Amino acid sequence: MSVNIVDLRSDTVSLPTPEMRERMAAAVVGDDVYGEDPTVAELQEKTAAIFGKEAGLFVPSGTMGNLLAVMVHCNRRGSEAIVGDLSHIFLYEQGGAAHLAGVQLATIRNQQDGTFSLEELRHKIRQYEDCHEPVTSLVVVENTHNICGGKVMPLSYLDELVALVRDSGLGIVRIGLHMDGARVFNAAAALGVSVERIARGFDSVSVCLSKSLSAPVGSVLVGSKAFIAEAHRLRKALGGGMRQVGILAAAGLVALEQVVPLLAKDHEHTLRIAKSIDQLRSPNVTVDLATVQSNILLVQIKQPKLTANQFAERLAVIEPDELAAGVTGKNGAGIVVKASARNWEFMRLVFYHQVDDELVELAIKKLTYVIKQYDARWP
Repeated sequence: MSVNIVDLRSDTVSLPTPEMRERMAAAVVGDDVYGEDPTVAELQEKTAAIFGKEAGLFVPSGTMGNLLAVMVHCNRRGSEAIVGDLSHIFLYEQGGAAHLAGVQLATIRNQQDGTFSLEELRHKIRQYEDCHEPVTSLVVVENTHNICGGKVMPLSYLDELVALVRDSGLGIVRIGLHMDGARVFNAAAALGVSVERIARGFDSVSVCLSKSLSAPVGSVLVGSKAFIAEAHRLRKALGGGMRQVGILAAAGLVALEQVVPLLAKDHEHTLRIAKSIDQLRSPNVTVDLATVQSNILLVQIKQPKLTANQFAERLAVIEPDELAAGVTGKNGAGIVVKASARNWEFMRLVFYHQVDDELVELAIKKLTYVIKQYDARWP
């Protein structure tokens, strides 16, 4: 008897759709290092146009997209980029800005909503041409914000940030603005606006195709023609020059055309799970419904004797008693929920295209049973 698996570790486990596989098989390709792959060119042009930017560059990963942005904006070693202390570029990209680009990352504390203090940013920007100091050359925001629970940056906040960096005369060189927009289409779906509006005023954006958009590989970095020309050159140095890569770009085109319009459904599924947990009124496991904004849910662990890792491990186990209690799928098999947990005070669940209504109900059934187990142990 097969096990029912609901994999909510990340939207990176999303799978290419049947339409993507068809387009990939039929893709017209060429050597992209020579600029001769028409499918890559179409993806780059289409993505740039959607964001209101002049040009785009297809790259293997969001990490490379962010690193290229740092390298182009901070075009001399010893520069400084200001980022949030919970940002992906700081926590989960191996410090590439430092050991590959020679750029220092200075951090500002992220608030719970994923923003950081603009007043603190004002003070962080270096104002003196002093040989002792690095030169502030870039500010990076993440939208939506992963570790803060898929939080969407308010448009008013982004506008204030752009105005501060652009109009205040701060800094000794022009300061670039980059958005790590790995899930920026989720932000657009949540706000009901275009990604062009969200990215307005930003010099560059890196958008991931292989997370909630379900493509198998790749991100697109967008910006001005001059910016992308330099990023294209540096991509080669990082080993990112690819040949007949239109096979992958074809999936990205399908993602933009067919998956982006469906993202709101992922948000609905996220909220449905959150409400099911909230309704349990557990003293041990909670969610903050008011902060559920996109496709990421942080499940808070309030019981000091329970860790997020232990919770995730329990969800991956099927015990005989839960089968007897009917915690099964329609096939009578048990349910495994895969979740993301490290040394956090929360467990993370992430929703994507293949997590349909049936899988959501299976996850609710399993989560409810396990949380009630904990509540019986720690009332």
